Amino acid sequence: MSERKAYPLRISAEVLAAMQRWADDELRSLNAQIEYVLRDALRKADRLPAPRRPPASDEQPAEPAGDA
Repeated sequence: MSERKAYPLRISAEVLAAMQRWADDELRSLNAQIEYVLRDALRKADRLPAPRRPPASDEQPAEPAGDA
């Protein structure tokens, strides 16, 4: 897991309340919701690589390239 850093955030009461409602709907903490939204925005802007996912059980692993 990556290192966690604390960062004070100034945010309007209206935005904070909306984020809290969204976090409640998604069963996340407010902090986790804010991080989720930031990560999603960073991925969409190609500023953060997409997370790697393991292959599904019905997918075959990729064959290694090389001489056979």
